[in-house]
Amino acid sequence: MSLASGTRLGPYEIQSAIGAGGMGEVYKARDTRLDRTIAIKVLPPDVSADPERRARFEREAKTIAGLNHPHICTLYDVGDHEGAMFLVMELLEGEPLRARLCKARAAVPAVVVTAIQLADALDYAHAQGIVHRDIKPENVFITARGVAKLLDFGIVKRLTDEGTSAALTATRANTGPVTLGTVAYMSPEQVRGEPLDARTDLFSLGVVLYEMATGAAPFRGATSGAVLGEILTKAPAAPVGLNPEVPADLERLINKLLEKDRARRYQSAADLRADLERLRRVLSTPAASARTEQASIVVLPFENLSPDPDNAFFADGLTEEIIADLSKIRALRVISRTSAMMFKGVKKSAPAIAQDLNVRHVLEGSVRRAGNALRITAQLIDAATDAHLWAEKYTGTLDDVFDLQEKLSRRIVEALKGALTPDESRRLAARPIGDVRAYDAWLRARNEMLTFTSAGFDHASLLVNRALEIVGENALLRAGQGYFHALAYDFGISHEPETLTSAESHAARALELDPALGLAHLAMGWVRYKRGEYPAALRLFRRAVELDRMTDGLFVLAFGLGEVGRVAEGRRLAEEAVAMDPLNQMSGFARGAVEFFDGRFEEAATWFRRYLDTVAPGAPLLLWWLAQALAYSGREDEARPIFAQVAAAEAGMFSALSTLWAIAADGAGDRLRQALDADDGVQEAARTDEWYPNFIAACLARVGDYEGAIDWLERAVAWAFSNDRFLGEYSPFLAPLRGHPRFEALLERAREKQRAFEV
Repeated sequence: MSLASGTRLGPYEIQSAIGAGGMGEVYKARDTRLDRTIAIKVLPPDVSADPERRARFEREAKTIAGLNHPHICTLYDVGDHEGAMFLVMELLEGEPLRARLCKARAAVPAVVVTAIQLADALDYAHAQGIVHRDIKPENVFITARGVAKLLDFGIVKRLTDEGTSAALTATRANTGPVTLGTVAYMSPEQVRGEPLDARTDLFSLGVVLYEMATGAAPFRGATSGAVLGEILTKAPAAPVGLNPEVPADLERLINKLLEKDRARRYQSAADLRADLERLRRVLSTPAASARTEQASIVVLPFENLSPDPDNAFFADGLTEEIIADLSKIRALRVISRTSAMMFKGVKKSAPAIAQDLNVRHVLEGSVRRAGNALRITAQLIDAATDAHLWAEKYTGTLDDVFDLQEKLSRRIVEALKGALTPDESRRLAARPIGDVRAYDAWLRARNEMLTFTSAGFDHASLLVNRALEIVGENALLRAGQGYFHALAYDFGISHEPETLTSAESHAARALELDPALGLAHLAMGWVRYKRGEYPAALRLFRRAVELDRMTDGLFVLAFGLGEVGRVAEGRRLAEEAVAMDPLNQMSGFARGAVEFFDGRFEEAATWFRRYLDTVAPGAPLLLWWLAQALAYSGREDEARPIFAQVAAAEAGMFSALSTLWAIAADGAGDRLRQALDADDGVQEAARTDEWYPNFIAACLARVGDYEGAIDWLERAVAWAFSNDRFLGEYSPFLAPLRGHPRFEALLERAREKQRAFEV
């Protein structure tokens, strides 16, 4: 049952839908008696009619009604509307912890503060004889003020009929069905179907804290069974290995929560809270703060106050220049241009934006241009306190714009207590493109190329050529043209030998003009990659990232490392990309691809879908990889319509390969081979790539053509793919090949190539 705005449920008036969960729909509403805004959770009528599920709903209401704690969502009322029961709860402003973790892992102090609040909530609930049994990021809400609230006691269980605190550590508690709860956050005793006590919540909280601190789940697998197996038998990777900022005390605390033997785990939430409080005091010392907090900033798009609205490009250009300048400062984490520009025209407070992007400082400003006169106004905000650190005006002429921009960048670094190295100072004074019109054309070209369409590539090349006409020979523009041509070649947009030759020519010229330009190394890396020189390509990609911590380099290096089996390093780079550029579709792609190559297909699908939902709806790249992740995780019914959507789009190789998958999914082996033989474009592109032949091999294996599948896999390994675990363990479509002599020999070649890999 979906309720329209204005619907009355007794004294409550529905305003808008908030979301839906397994136990019903949630709405924002107004209590007309008390004139306050509240949240209403409605159980659908057909579910209300089910005695068992209705009883569970009533249990939830009674349980929540008995809890009154600042870190537990408050229940106000219950009711019945046309046979459907509903709960009336406090309306929380903020976001679920899961949404925050999608953007970046949490800073260490935030992990500790949230853990203290949740431990306090659990201590209170356990004292009432209640164990939650479903602690996970989706059931933790972080308010706009940074307060954690525990949600959804829908599957709570009373530990004893009396609910006494003495029963909390007893092992003789009521046993709940193991199907209740969420697999990745279950305790070992939940998995085994044993009696539960309060310590099961502490284990689940440990999983949440691990994920907050590292950005990765401690127990993962391609199937639910694999995850459950890890929970029972596998010790998770050391948190400090995934995040060097995790202090030893926090790591020990998390490890104790994740003890498989609950007798060795924390025995109560009160004990856990006490240790967390001690850790917070240690981290609050100046020395600890200096170790754990890196200066971070987002430069919001400058507002155009010029009389001529066409000058908006000028304001955008200034924004981009300041971001580029600040990105040269190693001690400063700067949100990249793609994510920053997502907030253009968005009416949102600086603290809210900072929370979305996980940064401490926000720069906002405006530009007014009248004729040749120019005025720039900027203010720096500490988002933690919403305090304005400074506000300044810079005036001059159009000819002074780059000098004014440099002064502003240096002022920001000074305000953040940063110190420039001589090299950073020199780079800050550099002018990659000295004309704002040319720079604007370059920025527009980047956005066009991200469409990954033929029209986008053509327009991007045209814009770069226009910029070159304005400024003459230029290293950044040459590198950009080389990069665009290499991408067009790789994605099948223009898979012609001349395209790759052009990419190499532009990249080489860029390196001549500026050997220290990261994008030039990145472009040449793509050329080496498409010429089959994968080790050289990864070295160039790594050099690009060393010279310029640009997210474009992080994306491709993370992806490449995943393909050669260096998944842990690839994941760290992908996480860095998400932290720097959380609203760039390529960040989500890289993060999901690393999980895909690690056999964690469900997690990969989550990343691809998350970025499709929030950042790049309809993006062919993300759709194609989402369809693959779903198919590889056993959800082919969900994958097929997505493959069909991509097949119908004009998206180069993504469309052609999606068509092949659709044929394979129908089991039409002869038709698949005919389509493959008839498509010269696919044949040629797959000969100069390591993943495309993998994909084709999966299609062939899908229809039982195992020899053909091995033929294509041999091409993949010969070209670059050396992730032997993906081939030999993770890919479900290659399972029939395992044990085949040719396939086993192929795996050994992949292992040899991986052992010899040096980047």
